[in-house]
Amino acid sequence: MEQLPAALERAGNEESWAVADAISTVLKNSEELHSWRRQLLSACMKGLVAMYSSSKDESKQEVERSMLLRLEELLRVIEEVDPDDWCSLVKTGLKYRYRDATFLKVLNVAIQLLYKKESSLSQ
Repeated sequence: MEQLPAALERAGNEESWAVADAISTVLKNSEELHSWRRQLLSACMKGLVAMYSSSKDESKQEVERSMLLRLEELLRVIEEVDPDDWCSLVKTGLKYRYRDATFLKVLNVAIQLLYKKESSLSQ
């Protein structure tokens, strides 16, 4: 279980995300769930950065879209991110996907969630 977040960071690893979802279901009423979701959020952001950097031509749109939707879902639950992961995602995403409607929608939602008054990033 400790090695799974690192595997999730690799671009387009859908099978590992299926395992991560199963682990999340098992941990549903556990104290470990929040920590697990934070690891998934970080892995999701790093995976998107890797995907954007490696395929600048948007060739894996469906995989990216599912990752972005997963990112949005995790952000709604966690509402805090590692500042380095966030900076890297925004910088790389805007560099390579500034015309992608799904990326921009999720970025907008993320900004709304992360920069509200009581958020750790807004201080």
